[in-house]
Amino acid sequence: MVIEIWSDVVCPFCYIGKRRLENALDHLGLNKQVDIKWKSFQLDLNQKTNPTRSAIQDLADKKGWTVDFAKNASAQVTAMAAAEGLMFDFEKAIPANTFNAHRLLQFAKTQNKGHLLKEILLKGYFTDGTNIDDATTLTTYGVEAGLDADAVADVVITASYYAHEVQRDIIEAQQMGIQGVPFFVFNRKYAISGAQQATVFIQTLEKAFAEWQSSQSKIDLETIEGPSCTPEQDCA
Repeated sequence: MVIEIWSDVVCPFCYIGKRRLENALDHLGLNKQVDIKWKSFQLDLNQKTNPTRSAIQDLADKKGWTVDFAKNASAQVTAMAAAEGLMFDFEKAIPANTFNAHRLLQFAKTQNKGHLLKEILLKGYFTDGTNIDDATTLTTYGVEAGLDADAVADVVITASYYAHEVQRDIIEAQQMGIQGVPFFVFNRKYAISGAQQATVFIQTLEKAFAEWQSSQSKIDLETIEGPSCTPEQDCA
């Protein structure tokens, strides 16, 4: 069963939603029955990468908030993440444009390493405070995910590589009316918007998977054809 997820690497609810989906899959024992496809989405196409600023200061400036208010808002999200076993540190997080990270993720998908790299990038941004738009950091993360070092270096330094795939996902999201992330689509039939509670993921997974199993059985019966006998005809 295919699960498509539109998300951004600097979206806290994308990390929380990812973990809640994974917990739901663990609960149902469906990890080996699903194919998760990560889709690119940029919350801010014009975000400037700035290692000299913190994500909290950047958030305050964008929202017109005081730094203290931004800290309080971030603390609430940090507590939500902690409940899922995630450690967020917005004081260390570096504002960064995510286009290059998405390009590398698109390459990782072709090597069946997209899910692992997604986790590494999210942890790098929210927990470790690394610059996820830095070429050296991206190369290190790509190799950590099991990708070929030379191939990763080529993707990172060549701005055109996998740029089309990133833009294609963003355009597709617009066509589907997706305005916020994370956005989960199950077999192009059911969708969950936002980091819903695990119970919502469990209920949706159970329904989507049951229908997927049923459709697979029907497809098998319809496509396997050959000589046969029925009670009404003589096959001798």
